[in-house]
Amino acid sequence: MTFRSHLGVLRRKVLCSLYRRTVSLGDLGPIITFSFDDFPRTAYAAGGSILERYGAHGTYYVAAGLMNSNELGGQFHADDLHSLLDKGHELGSQTFRHSSSRCVPLAAFRDDVEKGRGALRDLTGTDPTNFAYPYGHATLRSKKELGPTLTSSRSNFPGFNGPDVDLNLLKANRLYGDIDQSTSAEKLILENAARKSWLIFYTHDVRANPSPYGCTPALFESLVSFAAHNGSRILTVRDVLAELGVQNGHAKDQVHFGVPV
Repeated sequence: MTFRSHLGVLRRKVLCSLYRRTVSLGDLGPIITFSFDDFPRTAYAAGGSILERYGAHGTYYVAAGLMNSNELGGQFHADDLHSLLDKGHELGSQTFRHSSSRCVPLAAFRDDVEKGRGALRDLTGTDPTNFAYPYGHATLRSKKELGPTLTSSRSNFPGFNGPDVDLNLLKANRLYGDIDQSTSAEKLILENAARKSWLIFYTHDVRANPSPYGCTPALFESLVSFAAHNGSRILTVRDVLAELGVQNGHAKDQVHFGVPV
């Protein structure tokens, strides 16, 4: 392991251990969430259609400033937002400009988070209080500052959520590539089932020739099918937190705040 890798591991440990806002998963697992970042139109056209065939829905994290752009094969249009909501999928936020909390001052990042939520409120009439860090770039300061203002914040740190779920830094596992990546992802699904925990996947575009940050429809459907036929419930982030009694960041007698050590 390189020095840079060691630093990355240390950063993740620190971020996961401090400024926690936890709720017990209890006996709700095993649960799987499929989420999409940014999001490219193919994430909804292909990924959403696959989920719907299995009676499931996904969580779509949106950076509103990317609307109609050509990133990753073409980003979402305004009509896509209304369509996915009508079909029962979840709309989350991911700032307005898709800015990194590591690269801008905290005040500017906080403002971009609020601008992103405000833009989605204006576009859809809904307030997306489940958030994902662009690039997975959480910092201790952003975790402390944003935690109380959001229902949840999702990282790109791999792992399982449970038995205690940190609402300030949900763990998520990337789903990239083609069908040859199915074995490792299936192992995660089986381990999640054994743990009775909550497993979150994230990807971007879903197309035959995906970007380095996306996956093929073949890989995506194989895992949705595998999850659906192996006793896991496929739920959005919103629906999991609703079952936990968490609404707009509040849970009666459940949420516990970690004290920095």
